[in-house]
Amino acid sequence: MPKLKTKRAAAKRFKKTGTGQLKRMKAYKSHILTKKSQKRKRNLRKATITDATNAKVMKKILPY
Repeated sequence: MPKLKTKRAAAKRFKKTGTGQLKRMKAYKSHILTKKSQKRKRNLRKATITDATNAKVMKKILPY
């Protein structure tokens, strides 16, 4: 089996956890921040785990 190339764009956006799950940052934190509440903006700062429906495809993109 040949080596697989890692998709560099995905490698910059996602990190693997110790248990093999994928960690990502949340969206909607870049602009129009004045109308968003402090609570919502604070919650958007934290990383989250990628949903199981997308994880299978993402693990092919990030083989290592």
